[in-house]
Amino acid sequence: MYIIGALIVLAAIIGMVKRLEPRMLLLVAGILMCVVVLNPMAAFNAFRKSIAGPVIQTIAGAMAFAYVMTYTKADQHLVHMLSNVLTKLSPVVLVPGGILITAFVHISVPSAAGCVASVGPVLAPILLGAGVAPVMVASILFCGTFGMTMLNPGFHQIAVVSQATGDAPADIVANHYVVVLIVSAVVIAVETFVAFYLKEQKGYGKQLTAEEEAAYKNFKVNYLWALTPLLPLVLIMLGSTGTVAFLKPLKILDCMLIGAIALCVVTKTNPAKISIAYWEGFGKGITNIYSIIICSAVFVAGIQVTGLLQKMLDLMASNPALAKLSGSLGPFILAVVCGSGDAASVAFNQLVTPHAAEFGMIPMNLGALAAFTGCLGRTMSPFAGVTFVCMGLTGTTSPIEMVKRTAPAMIAGLIVTTVLFAFR
Repeated sequence: MYIIGALIVLAAIIGMVKRLEPRMLLLVAGILMCVVVLNPMAAFNAFRKSIAGPVIQTIAGAMAFAYVMTYTKADQHLVHMLSNVLTKLSPVVLVPGGILITAFVHISVPSAAGCVASVGPVLAPILLGAGVAPVMVASILFCGTFGMTMLNPGFHQIAVVSQATGDAPADIVANHYVVVLIVSAVVIAVETFVAFYLKEQKGYGKQLTAEEEAAYKNFKVNYLWALTPLLPLVLIMLGSTGTVAFLKPLKILDCMLIGAIALCVVTKTNPAKISIAYWEGFGKGITNIYSIIICSAVFVAGIQVTGLLQKMLDLMASNPALAKLSGSLGPFILAVVCGSGDAASVAFNQLVTPHAAEFGMIPMNLGALAAFTGCLGRTMSPFAGVTFVCMGLTGTTSPIEMVKRTAPAMIAGLIVTTVLFAFR
């Protein structure tokens, strides 16, 4: 049975490589494995069980807040505030500064495509006007989505790790934030080196159009609007660490709702419009993200009932280094070939991470490793949705040319991440 299970899993992976719909693949493969062992109820039980708990609250709440932030255009004020700083600095810092701005906004906007859609219309003309090559501008935007969301306790991958390990999202972030910051420095440094090595950091002479220059100069940053998107993160960290005692009972969903209300107040937006945006985002959180978690739970149930899970755990228990490598390389490679960092990382964290202690690893370390490397892999995939957003904003025509420029940074990030987690 476990051999049959392995063949079905292999077929699902091949389907992902061929870019078939990942939720369909996970769901069908999971049900098929349960049917093969004459236990179809295992699939239905996993399906029902997964549609509950705090994870759905975290994911839906974070997406709802992101939609409100976009609707009120507070995200544009945040980007302009950061970009104003960039334009006052030396041209030498344009590449690392552009990556850092995108990465910083990505903390509050978990969707990579959504982040670039917010940052790109402001940042791309600035970089192009400064003479950065268009393909490098696209790569800067792409590179900025490498995974700084791992610092956001509301990020859906953190929620999955929390479900797998039983640790609070804020505790998980506190456990790995140093690793994320170190990898961030490595990624930015390598991408900057690539830009200078290719001599694409200046000299391409594409000036801003009069319309673009006027739009940028005439944009008046409201600093209250710009800083309000950071409110939920501040509330989460102050409450979870006990710094402000009365904030401790607040959950991530509560903080995101407070943030949405605050945006409504400071931007003086019609509350009815805010409500529509909030619930649209809430629904998108379930449709686009939580649905993968549900289908992955059925997939994992199939692997369990065929006995394949136990075989995998026995192998990892006899060779703990294999678990670390599979948690690093597995999500990374699959994210590269299928364009999504979610499917592989979520499945791994539901399947293997709860058993990490059995082969001598701390569960939250293994979970964060799989989640982070999935983000890195997606950021060098020519098939990712955010790839085409970057291309559209910069007039770049080849996703492969973009990936050639982000791949060295992501591979360096993968190596450093794997090494840092190996010694934790």
